[in-house]
Amino acid sequence: MESLSNIDTQLFLFLNGLHTDWLDKVMIAITQMWVWMPLYLLLIYWTVKHYGKRCWWIILAIGIVVLCSDQLSAHVCKPIFQRLRPCYNTDLQDLIYLPKGMAGGKYGFVSSHAANTFAVAAFLTAALRKNYKWIGIVLYLWAFISSYSRIYLGFHYPGDILCGAFLGILVGLILWKAFQIVVVKKAWKSE
Repeated sequence: MESLSNIDTQLFLFLNGLHTDWLDKVMIAITQMWVWMPLYLLLIYWTVKHYGKRCWWIILAIGIVVLCSDQLSAHVCKPIFQRLRPCYNTDLQDLIYLPKGMAGGKYGFVSSHAANTFAVAAFLTAALRKNYKWIGIVLYLWAFISSYSRIYLGFHYPGDILCGAFLGILVGLILWKAFQIVVVKKAWKSE
């Protein structure tokens, strides 16, 4: 039976090998934060529209969500597991397609990109789904596309992305519950 690591590597090589010139440019852009600025502005608009003067609580909470997911993925998981990114794996260097060059950090488990985007998706889906039933589809699709770009660019194995997504969703939902207890039940009632 094949090991999980071997399956992850084979799936990575397959997905990373699905490239074309035009898609290279798209994936390089997708992995950048500035490309998603219209979505971020739309999310801020929906948050303001839904929460009114209380919207700053949600915006502050999103900052905390990203801080927590990023710190857990980058400063806890990566140092503990020390799994090389595919682009740093010498056994794969001749097999990997790297349209953007090497990734920044040496270790990739778990993907901070995936953890952060899925944490925001989980938190904002919970925060906005009452008025925008379809918001989860939009946010999880954004998180998926952004995370997939990291495989395409040779920065992460699919397992890095899946575990990063799981961590992010967990952080987003735990912090949503904490937000309900601390902010909604206490701070908002005293306003």
